[in-house]
Amino acid sequence: METKRFMTGLGIGMAAGATLSMVVMPRARRNEGRKMVSRALKNMGDVIDDVSAVFGR
Repeated sequence: METKRFMTGLGIGMAAGATLSMVVMPRARRNEGRKMVSRALKNMGDVIDDVSAVFGR
């Protein structure tokens, strides 16, 4: 498995999932949901950076 392609697919999947969850979420909870999604994506970016550093790329 190619690491770069895997990480790219992982990122695209997370973005698509976040977008889909924002579309189906009721309007009253969207502001709260946006903050959670933003934090989750930031943390996933940090994890991807750490994993990339371990693989040495």
